[in-house]
Parts: sequence; C-alpha cells; structure tokens
Amino acid sequence: MQYPIYLDYNATTPCLPEVIEAMLPYFETHFGNAASKSHPYGWVAENAVEEARENVANLIGAKSKEIIFTSGATEAINLGIKGTFDAYLGEKQHYITCKTEHKAVLDTFAELQKRGADLTYLEVNSKGEISLDELEKAILPHTKLICLIWANNETGIIHPVEKIAELAEKRNVIFFTDAVQAAGKIPVFTKGIHLMAISAHKLYGPKGVGALFVRHNHDLPKPLAQIHGGGHEKGMRSGTLNVPGIVGFGAAAQLRMNQMEQEGSRLGTLRDKLEKGILEISGTFLNGSQEIRLPHVTNIAFGGVEGEELLRRVNQKVAVSSGSACTSISPKPSHVLQAMGINSDLGRASIRFSLGKGTTEKDIEDAISWVKKVVEDLRKN
Repeated sequence: MQYPIYLDYNATTPCLPEVIEAMLPYFETHFGNAASKSHPYGWVAENAVEEARENVANLIGAKSKEIIFTSGATEAINLGIKGTFDAYLGEKQHYITCKTEHKAVLDTFAELQKRGADLTYLEVNSKGEISLDELEKAILPHTKLICLIWANNETGIIHPVEKIAELAEKRNVIFFTDAVQAAGKIPVFTKGIHLMAISAHKLYGPKGVGALFVRHNHDLPKPLAQIHGGGHEKGMRSGTLNVPGIVGFGAAAQLRMNQMEQEGSRLGTLRDKLEKGILEISGTFLNGSQEIRLPHVTNIAFGGVEGEELLRRVNQKVAVSSGSACTSISPKPSHVLQAMGINSDLGRASIRFSLGKGTTEKDIEDAISWVKKVVEDLRKN
C-alpha cells in the first residue's frame, strides 16, 4: 500500500523507536505484575512503573505521587469528572465547561446531567476563545468543578489556563483541564490545577495508556474511584497495570521534555508555510485564532466544495481529518466549529492539518500542491 503524507498527528502519533526499545523487555524478560510484592519479577516491574511515573510527572511539573495511570485520556476524564461527582454525592452540584470541549468531556457531563447535576456550557467567540468574565459570572455557590481544555484538539486554540486556575483558586472550585493535545507539545504546569488528563499516544508513546494528575496540596475533595478491585494506583484505579505501556509512556515523556522546544519551533515554521500556501486558494479561511494556538495545528475551511468529497479526495495523498478522530465516524459537522459560528456546510468542508516529527518541508510542499489541485478539480465539476 502507498501510504499518503501523514498530517493527522492530533489523532495519534507513531511510537518512537526509543520508546519501543524501552518497552520490549517488559513483554517477555521483565514480564512481572507490578503488584506482585514477594519476588523479583514484581519488584522489577514496580520499579519500572515508578520510574515512568516520575518521568510523566516531570513533563507536567507534578510530583510522582500525583500521577494515576489509566487506560487513556478518556478514562482519566471519566475518573476526574464522575469521581468528583461521587465525592460530592448528596450535595447540590453545578459544573462549568465549554461547548468546544472534546466529546469525552461533553459526553461525560451529559451522563452527569442524567444523574442530577446542573451544567453551564460556556460560549466561545468566532476564534474559539472563552470570556473570563462570563466564566466568573457562571460560578455559583454550589459550583464544584470547572472543566476547560488546555488546547483545542480541532483548532489548536489555547485557553488562558493560568488565569482560569487563578479564578478557580479564588472561588475555591476544582479546576480540571484536558491537556491531551498540550502536554509534550508546549510547556504545561500544575500550579492552581487540581486535575489534568494526558495521553501517551498523542506524544509518541503507545496507545492504551494515559494518566490523571490529581493534585495533593489542597482541601477540596479528590475524585472517588470508578473502577474497583485490588486497590491499585492508591485505590483510585484498580486493575493490573499495563507495565510495557506505562514504561513507553515514561520514555516518551522524557523524550518530549528534551525535544519539545526545538521541535515546536520547527513545526511552527512548517505549519505557517502550509497555511500560507493553502490560504492562497480563493474562498478559504482559517478557523480560529492565528495567535494563541499550538505550533503544529491549522484548521482551514474551503468554500465552494462538498465536504465529504473534499476529505475523500485529499486523503488519497495527504492523511488529514475534519476534526477529532473520536467523532470522525459521524457525518455531522464539527461541534467545535459550530460553536464558533461556522455554518454547517463550511464546517463539513473544513480540514484539520496537524504536523509532527516525521513532517518534512517536501511533505508540506507536496501537500499544498495536492490540496490546490483537489479544490480546483472539485470546483470545476
């Protein structure tokens, strides 16, 4: 099979060779269960897990004891949100989130609404930005948690996390951020943040492993376990640990710390070149802000073409998506773009381009040429 140029790094990233090399011994030679405390097989596995926990913690500026390993970011999000709801069970509960959150967040809150929680969904402007004034006005006496994404997975727009954290601290409300697209791409921090979800496969680690950061030095309730049986991960997430996956997560986190700044600069230059080239096509425009966003992401709308056919044709030579991989099976226009006021037709005819370690200048030049050809052909027919 002739694979197309890959420009869908927000959907997933390849495991780096160094990550795979770090993982391999834990499939066979060091195959022990990290919970086996009575013999060397378990001790070696446990030590490897704790080393990885330290590396993941270092990536986000946390303490290793604040990292809870999960099967991925979706589980981390469910644990953080549902676990908080359960911690406040019996009380009147109000939560604040945003219409442009990832579906893992929105669907989890929809479930909490069925259980009696009150929800406020913040609006965004045409660039995808929230209003801090509106956020503060939305906080009620019974608000338990604010949940806002760090960097949007479709547009790359970055929320003012530091100011949100300060506001949450001032109002004594838990602040949970989905940092899946931010961690390993831009510097992140934990000051003022109570809960944070991250994922290995978005930063050149393996699929099937993620983490929930749970801040320790505060008096607000911490999430209650959603999976029971064995009391693993400090009782917050039971289940035999995925030792090879966790080792890979740790290795990837360590590599990102060393490479993130230089790689971000390189990708920002390539992204800008791609964006400039595609926006030369008449009837195209950028979805979102050109200023405060991830360095490797651009989301572009194409007027005058049918969205499904545009995506099908572009993907013949350039692998891209119209939004989150978790919602790509749906024919509906992106909920993120709709919230930004973009109409359904343009929303369907919008493409997210996300670059990564394997992206070259030639890839960008070839992608520009191909997209221009596709759009020209579609507009002729």
